Amino acid sequence: MLEVYTDAACSGEPGPSAAGVVIKQNQKTEEYQFHLGTWTNHEAEFLAIIHALQICKEKYPGEIISIRSDSKIAVDTMDKRYTKNEKFLPLFEKIMNLEENFSYVFYKWIPDKQNKNADRLARECLQTKQNPDQQ
Repeated sequence: MLEVYTDAACSGEPGPSAAGVVIKQNQKTEEYQFHLGTWTNHEAEFLAIIHALQICKEKYPGEIISIRSDSKIAVDTMDKRYTKNEKFLPLFEKIMNLEENFSYVFYKWIPDKQNKNADRLARECLQTKQNPDQQ
């Protein structure tokens, strides 16, 4: 099983945003940062999950994935398998499609203090502001 920590950071609402992803398996930890472009914070949180699942699809297909996020809205949406929010719908559908590459994906809400590394990565990436339109 992989523990995958995701977080997003935004400057403005909407505004430039970035994602941080930390993947832990056994004693190995991998860290990733992504410039996301201009999004709201909630949208960026979904995009952080998308980027995490894309990495896992390439490197760890078929695994059990535990996504851990401090975004209640993202975790609740994925747990309920439903969203009414039209802005979230394409992101939600992309996540659902990516989930098909794994034996099981589940979501766990964690407090900010347990997500410090993903938060640090997202904030650092946002501060560099290079390639802000990369997706």
